[in-house]
Amino acid sequence: MADPQAKAAEDWLKSVLSHCGLPVSVSTDSPDVAFTRLNHFGGHWLTLNAGDLSAEQMDVLLGSQGKVLDAMQYLVNATLNLGQDSTAQAAYTVELAGYREQRYLALAQMAEDVAAQVRQTGEEVEMSPLPPAERRLIHTLLSESPDLATFSRGQEPQRRLVVGPKSSDGTILSEG
Repeated sequence: MADPQAKAAEDWLKSVLSHCGLPVSVSTDSPDVAFTRLNHFGGHWLTLNAGDLSAEQMDVLLGSQGKVLDAMQYLVNATLNLGQDSTAQAAYTVELAGYREQRYLALAQMAEDVAAQVRQTGEEVEMSPLPPAERRLIHTLLSESPDLATFSRGQEPQRRLVVGPKSSDGTILSEG
């Protein structure tokens, strides 16, 4: 039997899309890359069946730079976690036509590049502004690096992830 949280998310997303005139099937299978390269990131992956949609409908659901897909993902997470105890909350990733997987792989490469730069220079690097889910992914990917620390700086929508060398107490070493 499927995970009840995943099933609830799948049903909710199908219902919302159906009310928008987009009857699309949704599956809850996580891609292999979520477990290998992305350190189990994404929780429950809700994959919209691109075969149920026209090219125009896919363009609308993706939006410019994935903004509509991001908004759907935010709504799924906010709605299904509302009123839940923090231990009962779950993370949901909404995927369409491989967009999210490819974007997360690009972010994983970006994290590797920034980590290499910090290690080479010994100085912190402030990345370009990213949406919260994308910052969270990079935090997750770099969290197990014994020599690196991460934090976010600034206010939305210009909030930036900072990566720097880690001191013995786990904080970013200040530039001298």
